[in-house]
Order: sequence, then structure tokens, then C-alpha cells
Amino acid sequence: MAVIDAVAEGALTLAAIGVAIGCTRSTTHRLATALIQAGYLRLATSGSGGMSYRLGPKLVELGFLARETMPVVQAARPHLDRLAALTQDTVHLGISEGSEVLYLDKIPGQRGLEMRSRIGRRMPMASTGVGKALMLDMTEARWRGLYDVALVHPATPNVAMPGWDEYRVAMQRFAAQGAALDMEENEIGIRCVAAPVRDAGAEIVAAISVASATPYMPEDRMDALVPKIIDAAQSISRDLGWTPRRMRAQEIPA
Repeated sequence: MAVIDAVAEGALTLAAIGVAIGCTRSTTHRLATALIQAGYLRLATSGSGGMSYRLGPKLVELGFLARETMPVVQAARPHLDRLAALTQDTVHLGISEGSEVLYLDKIPGQRGLEMRSRIGRRMPMASTGVGKALMLDMTEARWRGLYDVALVHPATPNVAMPGWDEYRVAMQRFAAQGAALDMEENEIGIRCVAAPVRDAGAEIVAAISVASATPYMPEDRMDALVPKIIDAAQSISRDLGWTPRRMRAQEIPA
């Protein structure tokens, strides 16, 4: 597993893998050879004409199997399909992994745009729309911790991150409305609207988002999308056993 992790993190030569796992060349070669035979690694030609180690097809198979066995993926997909058809934009599903978002599903938009998000990729939670939606029930202290992580995360274009006071006020607004906005903090030129998905215990277990290029996401359209994203997220939540809070007696129409 350490060898696989090393290759996934960019160690593509035998020497680099050995350094990453702290083993001798002979031991590293033996482990890598066994993984190649089992399909977990493969050898590919590098740009210089030499051979480099890459993740193998067995991991692709297992990755899709793992994703498909997650209840939230199965529950979300039909709702994501409808949302993608309605908006024509890119739709994401993600969960929290420590201080990062792990993307579980992605439906590309119909506008011919390419985004750096992809299934299986991790991004800093505090800079993404999906991540902010996952943070809505957290304390402000936790928001600050995740914000600080995003500022130094190698995947974050720091120039797009607002100051902490501005960020905190925005998060308070998002928490009140039940949906979050990404105003290009994660990727220059890309905006998104996101909402949390809850389980039977009303805990946030995932989040969905609709993302597109800034020309297709003016602020008035983002505001108009908020109730649609919330509705889709709540539909997924209901499929996971969530039920809305009962209205107080005085709020029930006569």
C-alpha cells in the first residue's frame, strides 16, 4: 500500500519509490514487480524515453467499485442527472476527507468548458463551493482552521481567497440560507452554487454543486440557482432518510 501511495503522489521511478517508502532498491523492486503482476501498477514510457511506474487498471476497477457501493452516490445520481439537464452546467458531488473535499461524481456541462475537478480528486474544503456547503454546520473556529489550510494548500490559487473577515461574514450568510457560493476562490473564472446533503440524523454527509464559467454565472443567476440546488440536495437527503424539521404548530396553515 505504501508503494501505491508513493506512485499516486508522484514517485514514478524505482529510486523515488524506495526513498518514499524507506526500503532498499531490491525490496522496492520486488514489491513493485508483485504489484505489476497483480495489476495495481503498470510500467509506462516516460517523456524521456525511459520507463516509469503508474497506477494500474486494477485500482481503477476497485475505485469505481468503492464509489458505486457508497449509498450517497447511488442516491444522488438521478438527481444530479436532472440538475445537469436543467442547468446545462457541470454538476459535482463531494464528501469531506479531513480538510479536503473528495469528489465522488461529476457530470460535465454542455457548454464545452473544462474544469480541473474530477472524480477522485481532492481539493481544499474552504476554497470550494462543495466544501463550503460541507462546512455550514461547523463552528467559526473550525471555519478558520479550514480557511488557513486553504491559504497554503498547493492546489489553491491564493490570490482569489478573500480576507478572513470577509470570508467569515460570507459563511455566516451561507449558513443562514442553506447554500454556499464559490466566487472563483478555487479556480479563476469558475463560479458555483452548492448545498449540503444530510442523512437520517440530519448530519451533513455530502454536498452537491453546479459550476460554470463566470460569463454563465452572473450573480443574479447564482441567486436564482440557490433554491434549485437546495431542492436537489434535499431530494437526495430524503432518499438517505432525512426528513425536514416539523413546522411549529403556529406555522401550520389553518
